[in-house]
Amino acid sequence: MGIEVRDARADDDAALARIDVLTWTSAGSPAPPPAPGTPFFSDRTRPDDILVAEVDGAVAGYVALGDTLPVPAHRHVREIRGLAVDPGLGRRGVGRALVLAAVDRAARAGAVKVSLRVLAPNTGARRLYERCGFGIEGVLRGEFRIDGVLVDDVLMATFPGGEPPRPAARSAAELRADLRDLGDDR
Repeated sequence: MGIEVRDARADDDAALARIDVLTWTSAGSPAPPPAPGTPFFSDRTRPDDILVAEVDGAVAGYVALGDTLPVPAHRHVREIRGLAVDPGLGRRGVGRALVLAAVDRAARAGAVKVSLRVLAPNTGARRLYERCGFGIEGVLRGEFRIDGVLVDDVLMATFPGGEPPRPAARSAAELRADLRDLGDDR
């Protein structure tokens, strides 16, 4: 079984829409399920944003990669916005190949950081992301109400070129001086 990851094409629409319908669960997405017959590609999801995995020539899954915030100061960050693998081809390395290809594409485009959000109960996806080098950056507690239950949203990220250096710690006196300079005499 050979896995090939390539750029999406417009003619992948039906296969990707089928995978979306097959893989949707409330454990994986806070959004409502896609209605049958809904096209995969739209104004929000363009072929340029998608990498497709093929197994023996058949579409097996996809990963969506995009910008997180549309501001110049945030251009160095890319976000994995979706990952799905045909259930009949799960546990064969397709998801891993897609995630690693997305991180590689982001790094080649100049990204310093690749982030994602995953629902806390989706432990399989969280383990996959951890095996691909992602670490937890934070948890938004009770971010979604799904099936009547509050669900945490886990923020994860990886740094393809290695973690950037942390800013130097500032002393309390330095922070007070900064506040005075801003006109706040606390």
